[in-house]
This record gives sequence, structure tokens and C-alpha cells, in this order.
Amino acid sequence: MSIRDFIKEKRRLNNLTQQELAEKAGVGLRFIRELEQGKETLRLDKVNQVLKLFGYEVGAVQLKRNEL
Repeated sequence: MSIRDFIKEKRRLNNLTQQELAEKAGVGLRFIRELEQGKETLRLDKVNQVLKLFGYEVGAVQLKRNEL
């Protein structure tokens, strides 16, 4: 599952609007919109601010050998 889908799902499960999520996470509404649209260049610290609300953070994941 992509981060954008994960955030969207968690936001909906918690009955939050994009505006409410932005306020609770301390980021701008535009950032939430771009995150949920899958923008590829986002600040990792801000992504983690949003994920922290749901008890998660971005981390390194080992790739399979054939994915290199």
C-alpha cells in the first residue's frame, strides 16, 4: 500500500477531513492534498508528522535482490 493510500484510509477511518488532519498534524492543507495525491517530492519530516497521529513513521525497508 502506498503512503498516499495509507493516509487517506487512516483519515477516513478516523472521520477526519483533510483540513482537520492538517490542523491536528500541524501541516498545511495543501501538504495533505499533495500527500494524498501522491506527490513524489514531499518533506519527510512533514510526512512523519502526519503519520505520527496514527502511530506510524516512515522507515527504511529492505528491497528484494531482484528489485535493485
